[in-house]
Amino acid sequence: MPTVDALVTHPVKSLDPMPVETADLVGGRLRYDREFALFDDDRELVNATREPALHRVRSSYDPETRTLTVREHDEPADEAVSFALDSERGDANAWFSEFLDYPVALVRDAGGGFVDRDYAKGPAVISTGTLEAIGDWFDLDPVNVRRRFRANVVVDAEPFWEDRLWTGEDEVVAFRIGDVEFEGAGCCARCVVPSRDPDTGDVIEDFQARFVERREATMPDWADADALDHYYQVMALSRVHESEDGGELAVGDDLEVVGKRPREDAPEA
Repeated sequence: MPTVDALVTHPVKSLDPMPVETADLVGGRLRYDREFALFDDDRELVNATREPALHRVRSSYDPETRTLTVREHDEPADEAVSFALDSERGDANAWFSEFLDYPVALVRDAGGGFVDRDYAKGPAVISTGTLEAIGDWFDLDPVNVRRRFRANVVVDAEPFWEDRLWTGEDEVVAFRIGDVEFEGAGCCARCVVPSRDPDTGDVIEDFQARFVERREATMPDWADADALDHYYQVMALSRVHESEDGGELAVGDDLEVVGKRPREDAPEA
């Protein structure tokens, strides 16, 4: 039975992570995760997939005061600027607009957050072994890999252990972290972001092709490869019933697989 090695939230979508020791669930997701996001004048999301320059923003967030501190990657830490987002969000918007060279605004959703998939608002899970394996493929430190793939829950387990948490269309995998029960919602299809250095945005050439080749070659025999749309997928997605809101996860919690059940028997998330 693996244990939770790290819990990671991303308070501003596409910006730097905020590791936490404990996290409760709000709107089906970890509190503070993707609570803020940038939007342009057309109300279109501005994320790192669309805007590679965001990789060069260093950020930290204080949830107690809702203060965001930012700087450009090449600037020294003492040149960072801080914004209390309850009262100075306009100043923060001006900073990001100047950095990106077009108007953008920070928007907050303290409920559901700005997750990519409404059907999978729960934490994304990956193992320490998977991070190490991908690091070996591309000669990257596992910490760098973790920042590229942006999982919420890292469990101390063998490579691709998290493939146990998803299956085909007719079934779901129920699993429990601490006292909170989740359902596996599939294996995460990746975008261009993991190919880029999380500090500079520099791209690894042929990243997707190389990833697909290695992922297929190392797919565990027990995993349901037929349930994948393609091999540019890694990390287990999850969802949680609304009744679990308020439940808390902590570093050191066990992750227990409860078992598979027919999808129609699963409670509606």
